[in-house]
Amino acid sequence: MDFLGIWEQLNNPDFKPVEFDGFKKLAGLNSFTLTPKQWIESTNAIGIISKAGRYGGTYAQKDIVFEFASWISVEFKLYLIKEFQRLKEQEFVQLGWDIRRNLAKVNYQIHTDAIKENLIPDTLTKQQINAVYASEADLLNMALFGITAKQWRDQNPAVKGNMRDYANIHQLVCLANLESMNAYYIAEGVLQSERLAKLNALAISQMKVLLKYVSPNSLKTTQ
Repeated sequence: MDFLGIWEQLNNPDFKPVEFDGFKKLAGLNSFTLTPKQWIESTNAIGIISKAGRYGGTYAQKDIVFEFASWISVEFKLYLIKEFQRLKEQEFVQLGWDIRRNLAKVNYQIHTDAIKENLIPDTLTKQQINAVYASEADLLNMALFGITAKQWRDQNPAVKGNMRDYANIHQLVCLANLESMNAYYIAEGVLQSERLAKLNALAISQMKVLLKYVSPNSLKTTQ
C-alpha cells in the first residue's frame, strides 16, 4: 500500500492523501479489506483501473505491476535488477560515446573557423576553399592515424563512413585535442609542415598517456 500511495503522489495531482492515510492506519487490522474499486473511488487513484463485466478486470500501470511481481517472485525481482543494470551500463556507454563525438564536433568547428579566418583569402573559389579544409583535415589524419582520408578509403573500399567513424575512444579524445591545438597554431601563423610535426609529436605523447593511464571503462563512465 505504501508503494501505491507514493506512486500516486508522484504521478497523480488529484490523489487524495488524507484518504490514503486513513487506509494506512487500518491496514494492520486483521479485519481490514480493500478492493481495487474502493481504493480508486476513495483516493481518486489512477495507477489501478478496475472494470466490471464480461471483459472486465483489474489493470495497473507497469511500475505497479513490476512492484507486485517483485513482491510475489524473488526470481523476477533479480531478473528485473539485472536488466536495469544492463540498460544503465549500455546508456553510460552510449552517453560517453556521444559526448566525445560532440566534443570532437565542437573542436572541429573551432578548427574550421580558424582555417577560414587565417588561411582562406576572399578570392578563393568554393572548390579551392574545400581543398584547404580537406588539406587541414588530412593534416590531423596524418598526425594521428598516419594516413590521409583518401588513402584510408582506397584501403577500405567496402567500408561505409570514414576512418574517424571507426576511431576508438582514446583516438577521439586525442583528435579533439589536436583540433584545438591546430586552431591555435593556425592563429599563430605556424607553417603547415611545422604544425604537422608538432601535432604528430603531441598525438604520440597523448596516446601513450591515454593508453597507459586511462581505461576505456573510465572514459565511458566519467562523462
